[in-house]
Amino acid sequence: MTTVTEKREAFRRLHESGCFVLPNPWDLGSALHLQSLGFKALASTSSGFALTLGRPDYGIGRDELLDHLRSLAEAIDLPFNADFEGGFAVEPEGVAANVRLAVETGVAGLSIEDRVVGGDPGLLDLGLAVERMRAARAAIDQDASGVILVGRCEGYLVGQPDLAATIARLEAYAEAGAHCLYAPGPRTGEEIAAIVKALAPLPINVLLREPGPTVAELANLGVRRVSTGGALAFAAWRAFTAAAKALAD
Repeated sequence: MTTVTEKREAFRRLHESGCFVLPNPWDLGSALHLQSLGFKALASTSSGFALTLGRPDYGIGRDELLDHLRSLAEAIDLPFNADFEGGFAVEPEGVAANVRLAVETGVAGLSIEDRVVGGDPGLLDLGLAVERMRAARAAIDQDASGVILVGRCEGYLVGQPDLAATIARLEAYAEAGAHCLYAPGPRTGEEIAAIVKALAPLPINVLLREPGPTVAELANLGVRRVSTGGALAFAAWRAFTAAAKALAD
């Protein structure tokens, strides 16, 4: 069995050059199956995990997610990146405390996003979002865990598809200590290339979507990580629904 330290070292090496696909399993079975297919790393999906519990995205609690992350990290030999939503707290101190708990599960990376949870869709004040990122990085560095911190800007997903504003936020999160940057939503090669150029040499994660560039095209644009979000979970659910409806009919 690969140790946590070995997984984290391998994950850091993946971020140094090239491009790798980071598919998102939604439970233990899907994680083990993806591992058997030869991927180099995996990442959780909060929406996919919520689906297994019959809940909407952002409908799971911190402790439920921590148990989920721990079970996946312990069962697979691959580095594992956690979708840790917004850190399950608003204030930086709460984010830091929860990030420390996430690090203890054995993950090799985790993301912190900047959307407002509850109420009208939107983004947190930039100053607060930066302080949250800085607190998350300090929590990771506290025990020299080597966990990769991913700074996420959710603008495109909350109805604010402003490329310049998105890049500005990602730059601020990089300055606050994020090792990798991620803005799910942009689909055109021009937008993605602009993000890669602005944040270079830091690695950029892109969410694979249709229509949009292929994995090979994203690699040519300089993207380092390509993830799927909840797409695999929802594809499985659609197939299950179609089969169940055919059976019911």
